[in-house]
Amino acid sequence: MARIPLLTNKEDVSEDKQHIVEEIMRSRGGRISGPFSVLLHNPEAAGRSAHLGSALRFESTLPDDLREVAINTAARENDCGNEWAGHAKLALSLGVSQETLDVIANRQPLDSLSKDEALVVQYGRELFRDHRISDETYAAASERFGTRGLVDLTALMGYYGMLACSLNAFDVRPPADAPQLP
Repeated sequence: MARIPLLTNKEDVSEDKQHIVEEIMRSRGGRISGPFSVLLHNPEAAGRSAHLGSALRFESTLPDDLREVAINTAARENDCGNEWAGHAKLALSLGVSQETLDVIANRQPLDSLSKDEALVVQYGRELFRDHRISDETYAAASERFGTRGLVDLTALMGYYGMLACSLNAFDVRPPADAPQLP
């Protein structure tokens, strides 16, 4: 059970902030779940986070499948089961293979991944583990994605790292029937 109440309805916030809940719901399939059910304890932060997330997910230069590889890498590197549960399903629906997700989930070597997938996972592992990107990985990622793509990739991973912190700190767990991290 989460450490704080999960807010999922506009009535859970003050009347003057209910428009924020409505905006988040419009951008997230008509519901509030996951990190937003925690972040709504500060509605302004929730609304601004949702806006940033929309820009990073839906206006990114990254292809959809690689975006989900990046998000799942961030989820794994932060040991965030809730984030993993939602995005592993989405990744599969966008053509990411179960094998790729298994490599990420089990922190396995990247040899079996496509060149692009391996580059994204390596970039994320370095970012979250070392808090820096090696010159070799940076050069390869810069050549592949360009400056805008690197900004998109880094911001996307940082954003999902922030969401993972919120979910993990307040012990928001995925449903039992959702994909689980080992």
